[in-house]
Amino acid sequence: MANINIKAVIFDMDGVLIDSEPAWQKAEMAVMHSLGLKLTLEDVESTTGYRIDQVVDYWYQRFPWANYNNADTASQIVQAVAEHIRLDGEPMEGVIDTLKDCRQKGLKIGLATSSPSPIIDAVLTKLGISEHFDAICSAEHLQLGKPHPEVYLNCAAKLAVDAVNCLAIEDSFNGLIAARAANMQTIAIPAPQVAQQTKWVVGHHQISQLSAVSPILSAYLLDN
Repeated sequence: MANINIKAVIFDMDGVLIDSEPAWQKAEMAVMHSLGLKLTLEDVESTTGYRIDQVVDYWYQRFPWANYNNADTASQIVQAVAEHIRLDGEPMEGVIDTLKDCRQKGLKIGLATSSPSPIIDAVLTKLGISEHFDAICSAEHLQLGKPHPEVYLNCAAKLAVDAVNCLAIEDSFNGLIAARAANMQTIAIPAPQVAQQTKWVVGHHQISQLSAVSPILSAYLLDN
């Protein structure tokens, strides 16, 4: 794998560790509908990977509504998603095995997400996977979220691993761009309905499920 010495794997959260993207999409459409915006599934899919305040601002810039309150609108969406995760959250197939495999291979493990703390806490608690992570970073309070690379760079720094020695796993195009901008190796696991789009070629690897991560990691480690 081009003699890249991978020392850490950094996971995105929504859509990679947990199947929460549908919950985000439903919550965003419902809240925006209450504000008079008739967004479609395709509309909300276009902002996948953005921080929630960026999502709200994105739609306000295009379809302004009265009494704009970004924080209040974002909070409504976050609360709805967190409640869905607490009640019905399910891990993506292969999550536990992949985390264990990373550890067995001697790799550090990070989490770099656009989601705010209530969502992170809900996911890690629901799935019972907190102990697997050496570093957890959110773009919640950063000046810029994904596709800006800062959250990935922060996570690499917290892991004490150079970004070039990190492999990022993403399901969103915006997240993939962030990881590439951080100069990391990347694996894209896009949702099936968008997996055939040509844009995913910007990633180093594209797979359909987490179980395919292990052979890729083995190939990197074998080369070093």
